[in-house]
Amino acid sequence: MLNLEGRVAVVFGLANKRSISWGIAQKLHQAGAKLAIGYQNERMKAEAQDLITELPGAEAFQCDVSNDAEIDQVFAQLRERHGKIHVLVHAVAFAPAEELKNDFLQTTRDGFRIAHDISVYSLIALSRAAAPLMTEGGSIITLTYFGAEKVVPHYKVMGVAKAALEATVRYLAADLGTRNIRVNAISAGPIMTLAARGIGDLRTMLKYHAERAPLHRNTEQAEVGNTAAYLASDLASGVTGETIYVDSGYNIMGF
Repeated sequence: MLNLEGRVAVVFGLANKRSISWGIAQKLHQAGAKLAIGYQNERMKAEAQDLITELPGAEAFQCDVSNDAEIDQVFAQLRERHGKIHVLVHAVAFAPAEELKNDFLQTTRDGFRIAHDISVYSLIALSRAAAPLMTEGGSIITLTYFGAEKVVPHYKVMGVAKAALEATVRYLAADLGTRNIRVNAISAGPIMTLAARGIGDLRTMLKYHAERAPLHRNTEQAEVGNTAAYLASDLASGVTGETIYVDSGYNIMGF
């Protein structure tokens, strides 16, 4: 098993037990990391805190990643409690529901801004806050999807946001490499998360994916967690700026 003993991992984006961030948090915990897990707002507090009690020693905190003051406050608390961190997981994405219902051509200016602010800029904001605490180097991990590079029905403005996110990973990797901070993305296959349920006809997408992927099944939450644990560890010390697919091989198929 990977050994992350003595390392502090900060995970943003926990909503419920179906969240990919929950699968990641579980694997990081199993590897021995000390966890700080963030949820978005008061509405999500109860469920998030109930889950976190399953990971002895983990801390819970509230942080809206579109609010710079909240980000600053959280990282000030992390500095006070731990002095340093080693892993940052960005599992945050959002677009207004109407933007996923209308034709992409009808994407509104405000919807486009919101999707990119929360799904993309938040990675920059969190990385900027985390980097000064990564005094021993570190690993920053975000989550993307195949819709960043190919047109996926119903994904629309989120596909454009994920494309921007993948480019952001590369630019952050270039900026932070001199500090021995690695930045990578995991491109997970479709999983029935709270966020994914906002995408139209998700069940058809899951069925299609399972039929055509080389492994002939859908991606499991724990598999994404395993890859995140690898990226968080020294086994991935030479890996940065990459998008790693955990999608049962779906991305390699032509048709």
